[in-house]
Amino acid sequence: MSRRKVKVVNKLGLHARPAALLVKAATKYRSDFFIEKDGMRVNGKSIMGVMMLAAECGSVLDLIADGVDEEYLLDEISELIASGFGEE
Repeated sequence: MSRRKVKVVNKLGLHARPAALLVKAATKYRSDFFIEKDGMRVNGKSIMGVMMLAAECGSVLDLIADGVDEEYLLDEISELIASGFGEE
């Protein structure tokens, strides 16, 4: 099991479009994937779960992956979040 902390940097936070991009990226991997924010843990491969986090700009997320490709999953998701999902 691996964990990483990341900060949401895009101005609008983790709204529908970024959440969809995150889930699409995560589902390419075999590892289990969860995201925690303020004590709430959700399935990172579920659009509804990710949206329930209501992660605004500046929120710190704990990414948790467990499986054969966990490091690759965390690398891609961390980079996606750090890039602001291509938004301003």
